[in-house]
Amino acid sequence: MTEPRIADLAGALRDRTHPAVGVWNRLEGRPRTTDFARALRAEVRDALWMLTRQWQLGEFRGDDAGSPVTAKYAVTTSTPSRIRPEGGPPEPLPTDRPLETVAERRPLPFAFGAERISYDLRLALGRRWLKLVTGTSVFRAHQVPRQYIERYPVPLPDPGDETDSGLVAHPEVWATMQALAGRRMDGHLLYRHLKGGGRASEGIDLPRPHRAALDALGPRLTDWFDALIDQPDEAHTTWQPRALEHSFAISAAAPEGGERVLTAAEYSGGTLDWYAFSADPGGSLGGTDPRPAPTPRTVFPTPVRFAGMPLPRWWALEDGRTNFAAVNPDSTDLARLIFLEFALVFSNDWYQLPCDVPAGTLATVRGLAVTDVFGQRRWITPAGTGERQDWQRWSMFTLGAEGETGLLLPPGTPKTATGPALEDVALVRDENANLVWGIEQTVQLAGGAGRNGDEAAAETLAHRLRLHPPEPPDDPRAPVAYRIAGSVPENWIPFIPVRVPGDSRSVQLQRAAMPSAADGTPVRPRTSLLREGLDAGRPYFVNEEEVPRTGTRVTVSFNRTRWRDGRVVVWLTAQRATGRGERSSGLGFDLLTDTGR
Repeated sequence: MTEPRIADLAGALRDRTHPAVGVWNRLEGRPRTTDFARALRAEVRDALWMLTRQWQLGEFRGDDAGSPVTAKYAVTTSTPSRIRPEGGPPEPLPTDRPLETVAERRPLPFAFGAERISYDLRLALGRRWLKLVTGTSVFRAHQVPRQYIERYPVPLPDPGDETDSGLVAHPEVWATMQALAGRRMDGHLLYRHLKGGGRASEGIDLPRPHRAALDALGPRLTDWFDALIDQPDEAHTTWQPRALEHSFAISAAAPEGGERVLTAAEYSGGTLDWYAFSADPGGSLGGTDPRPAPTPRTVFPTPVRFAGMPLPRWWALEDGRTNFAAVNPDSTDLARLIFLEFALVFSNDWYQLPCDVPAGTLATVRGLAVTDVFGQRRWITPAGTGERQDWQRWSMFTLGAEGETGLLLPPGTPKTATGPALEDVALVRDENANLVWGIEQTVQLAGGAGRNGDEAAAETLAHRLRLHPPEPPDDPRAPVAYRIAGSVPENWIPFIPVRVPGDSRSVQLQRAAMPSAADGTPVRPRTSLLREGLDAGRPYFVNEEEVPRTGTRVTVSFNRTRWRDGRVVVWLTAQRATGRGERSSGLGFDLLTDTGR
């Protein structure tokens, strides 16, 4: 098909006999003049209304004040050098690991009473030692690895022994123990022997010339495990079982001489920051660090800016990303009311000064002088000081004590990798039974991994019932039977209220025990959190206020991070969080049950 030819294009467009599409690459206005003076003047048609509006908003009122242009201050920095757990002796603060590691680390549990646990670490120690031993041909020739397996064995549990229930009741643990018994070495037994001053060659049939080489491998094993997982001594642990939190104090050199003690009395675990510490004016950890020297700096103040901030001028366009009109505080919500007042009224009265502070230091501003646009220089004193009454004093971002100014940047880590929970305990209130329960939601099995507490308790109960089968009931004489009390899952550990000694009104919570449904023996906790003092024969008390109506939750897991030099740090820690409310165990007393007659 051929396209038609248009002889008269102008006539065809005029008569519109053929459709046409106009294409423009650019649309632009055509000004009538080249003078832009009038357009740039931004003329106001009603100047009187403009002046009246400015007078209404108070823009004609002058303040006898000037904006700051320069500021000069002197800051002193000192590094924390000592730490003291609550109830323990002070010691130098290590500098090769984060402060969270030193404050949170807890000993590794290798046994609950006579029952061995943490076989994953026991086998890792044994494998490391056998690797050191098998690296020498002389030791292989004298069957030294086999001798260590026989001297520090992994025993095969007895399914008929009540004390081996934790190794036999759970199928995965029982299968693992069957595979390892007689084939692998319990390295923790050797580790304890070496840490106690023993020699690695004791009990090993080896010629005397080679015993010294074998003993030289002992420190290599202990040093390797000590560097693998950071553990504290019993006297240097910061965990307070009664309060379910960490408590410790650190000290640094004070600008005025001596030392400044900062106490973290209620640290729940996680990440340390300045607000976890409070000044202890009368405390002392025996530090003798030299007095830090102040460092002067001159900086330029800049106004505080944030998203949605109201602008000081009436005709300025504001950022609409933040809608303060959508904030609806209650009349008693003082924190939100103060925030709105700051954001809407006084936000343009604040300035910020840059101040670079090294990480892991306690910084104190010794003095601050500000010069404004009129050339006047003013000396700025800390907030909350001066001739004012106590209720008129204002303070924020302080260390808690009057006159204790400064900012602590703890020598911590910004990021920590937390492993799966090995233990998870929820302490909840049961108003129906008038008890507090410690529910073991996750327990650590003997193999080292965590397991659901309900499943582990059910498997243990089933194993005990196989060992102690219940006797068949006699022919009932009545259609109902009387029971003193009901039963609860064996991972529910009761805490009963008792009086605080010497106080007729205060109450504390004492760990108790429920009888087992298998043989009637007391059910023992299977977490290190609730077994506090059990193996030593001591009772365990928890402060009554530590278990509110919302409950509390404590987890135990491994943390891993890297220090500034790239060194990997691993430690076992306990962290506390808020619970999820009350629970009901279903425990009842004075029950009538149907006998089926």
